[in-house]
Amino acid sequence: MLAGSSSAQPPEKVAETLKINNNYQYSITNDGSWERIHPVGKPIPWQSIKEAGILWKKRVWREIDIYEKLNMPLRFEGDELTGGGMLLEILAYYLKDNKLYAYTVNNDRFGQKLTKEEISAKFDPQIDSISMEDPETGLTVKVATNKEFNPQFVTKYRIKEDWIFDKNTVSINVRIVGIAPIIDIYDNNGNYKGPQTMFWLYYPDVRKYLAQYFVYNDANDAHRQTWDEYFEQKCYSAKITKISNSLNQRLEDIYNTDDKGKTEQLYEAKELETQMRNKEHDMWEY
Repeated sequence: MLAGSSSAQPPEKVAETLKINNNYQYSITNDGSWERIHPVGKPIPWQSIKEAGILWKKRVWREIDIYEKLNMPLRFEGDELTGGGMLLEILAYYLKDNKLYAYTVNNDRFGQKLTKEEISAKFDPQIDSISMEDPETGLTVKVATNKEFNPQFVTKYRIKEDWIFDKNTVSINVRIVGIAPIIDIYDNNGNYKGPQTMFWLYYPDVRKYLAQYFVYNDANDAHRQTWDEYFEQKCYSAKITKISNSLNQRLEDIYNTDDKGKTEQLYEAKELETQMRNKEHDMWEY
């Protein structure tokens, strides 16, 4: 079901309020055999939790690989219900409009905001140069190029969660605290250099904007979730990479980085998630 109240709006009004990708061409008439109604989304309210009611809490870091089958909506390039853009383009739109703040990746505690110039450097076209051979002289020369940002290079999202057992509701609440896109970096020759975390976003600040755009539903075009519903209902597949511990270790710090070590990390992540989900039953016994 779609969240929020609904109000009929003409196509040009929808385009005016939702468009986040300037390259996307909206329909200038009703694109359908019925009157289109665009729901105005609102975030799903979080139930209040008082610190005195928390009996157990763990902080969990997980990664969403957008190339997993269950995460295919994160690769959808966008249509009229998504503002004509991908999830990252929605986030970038509000970052550049100064409605959201991004935080540095030096740590994930939201300790330092990125400046407007630093945000622009991540998304706006940048002047770069490549080495080419001059066909007339045979000499190697530097040629200026306009390097465009490509949202397709985002391959993962890192999320930071709090797992909380609340004695007042006698249940575990899993709440996202932060989200960070991870982009693949390539050199001027197209050679892959490695992944790089772009920035951190404080997730509660992002929710009101995610509730205005919709996730592609491969099974039914008539019923879609908002991005807020998608994340709140945990409709994605994500593996645990770290759980709060005294040594501040990630799984990749414990296991080798070869194929065997990566397999062991997957098994350990599955085991840790099972233990976390069983904690609710254990707390009932407690």
